[in-house]
Amino acid sequence: MANFPKPEANLSLLISLALLFFFPQTISSLPLPRPSGLRFPHHAPRFLGKFSRSSNTGRLGAPRYRYETRYFDQNLDHFSFSDLPRFRQRYLINTEYWAGPDKLGPIFLYCGNEGDIEWFAANTGLVWELAPRFRAMIIFPERKFIGTMESQCHTGVRKKAYKNASTLAHLTAEQALADFAVLITELKRNLSAQACPVVLFGGSYGGMLATWMRLKYPHIAIGALASSAPVLQFEDIVPPETFYDIVSNDFRRESISCFNTIKESWDVIESEGQKTNGLSYLTEAFRICSYLAMADYPYPADFLMPMPAKPNKGGKVDCFNLDDDPHGMNGWNWQACTEMVMPTSSSKNASMFPAYDFNSTSNEEWCWENYRVKPRPTWISTEFGGHGFKHALKNFGSNIIFSNGLLDPWSGGSVLEDISETIVALVTEKGAHHLDLRPATAEDPDWLVEQRAAEVKLIQGWLDEYLERKRRVFDM
Repeated sequence: MANFPKPEANLSLLISLALLFFFPQTISSLPLPRPSGLRFPHHAPRFLGKFSRSSNTGRLGAPRYRYETRYFDQNLDHFSFSDLPRFRQRYLINTEYWAGPDKLGPIFLYCGNEGDIEWFAANTGLVWELAPRFRAMIIFPERKFIGTMESQCHTGVRKKAYKNASTLAHLTAEQALADFAVLITELKRNLSAQACPVVLFGGSYGGMLATWMRLKYPHIAIGALASSAPVLQFEDIVPPETFYDIVSNDFRRESISCFNTIKESWDVIESEGQKTNGLSYLTEAFRICSYLAMADYPYPADFLMPMPAKPNKGGKVDCFNLDDDPHGMNGWNWQACTEMVMPTSSSKNASMFPAYDFNSTSNEEWCWENYRVKPRPTWISTEFGGHGFKHALKNFGSNIIFSNGLLDPWSGGSVLEDISETIVALVTEKGAHHLDLRPATAEDPDWLVEQRAAEVKLIQGWLDEYLERKRRVFDM
């Protein structure tokens, strides 16, 4: 997730963004080169080829996962009949453990986030670890215009696409869900696997997509594990101060002195910024030597940046360049300016950040200046459910797991209580941002092991129920 207040002249807010790292609004992309030898005829086959590739070992020795990189000739717009160019949707696939269509082997589909899909594949160990147990196929599809240059429309490179409002108009959650639905339907047909059950996985924005896909396309998947998915972080469904209050509580929990020092530092920082070259000095000072409340994992990790275990408790870490965007997340700014409007404010007493209220007018001005679009802050609630979201889940939904850790500032916008017998919340007091989806380690605390075990039990139940229904139909 990267939906945060837009950078304005207010220096204290600028430094607030820098302090937590995950507030970059001006980031450059580092695209990977296209595989050579591929053409783009207008009526090319839907599946355009495959390229074997393994994920690289992470800087902290993350495990290798084997997959093939393939491309699907995808519709640019699923909701019109205009003769538009298609785009090559990149997806990663592993069939090493798959039981196959004859045995109704399940398909695990991770709903691609707002960044490079290989990055998320490398950090979603749970899916890879469960595949042998369930004899499942694994698929990681990438969002359009997201990640590297692999998933691009035919009209030009990503930098041009990001400046073209008519092209970016297709970068929506609705289009993403349709992309996933078409891809998995065509893939199953191509493999004669139409009867194989699909289980959705997703963390953060990917968890939101997994939730919404389960609701909008219930015939596509039998269930969804949505980790750290702030599906309620819209309009006034949750208080706008929630995010920053949780971040501040994370710091206060570890050190009252640290909390107070940060809270009392803003006047000094603002005074420094008003000096000649002050902003340049502060930008360099915050390049960034700080720790993330969001990724407060109990062991060393390099998901967002290399960090020690429990970073809020101390340790050292290299500085992070705020201008760097190695994971191709720049498209999120557009989404935050159109439909993914998630208001955040900072309260005077509970937050260690300067107090401010979400300013919809300022937000609209920033979006118009950068994209020539005006936000639609009520659209997601209209499309997927607002204040009545839980009621809709209870009456029309089933088989969704909302997993959250209360150290994660996004947990405040997620579902933290059971909705029904089949829509359940698994909440851990010390969990961080989609920690349960990360690879298992010897350092995992018991509560994390138990959380994953509960998830496995529920997924097993979904699959058992599906196979039993299929057996009953066959016996008839």
